[in-house]
Amino acid sequence: MSSPVTATVTKMLETLPPELQKRVEEHLREYIQNLLDEARWDALYEASREQLVAAAREAKAEFAEGKAEPLDFSRL
Repeated sequence: MSSPVTATVTKMLETLPPELQKRVEEHLREYIQNLLDEARWDALYEASREQLVAAAREAKAEFAEGKAEPLDFSRL
């Protein structure tokens, strides 16, 4: 069953010549893959947010206690 959005996009694509339809398809595939990747990263971040906050607090406390020092990018 087609959604209204799918129907609209299909109608838009049908107005284009075949070579442009192929280009749109390629762009849509890449765009949709990027959206899925972003959703995956968002889910991973959300699942580990508390651990990340705890690690950041621990690092900040260690720095305040003189147990750590700022990262010197020139030494990498």
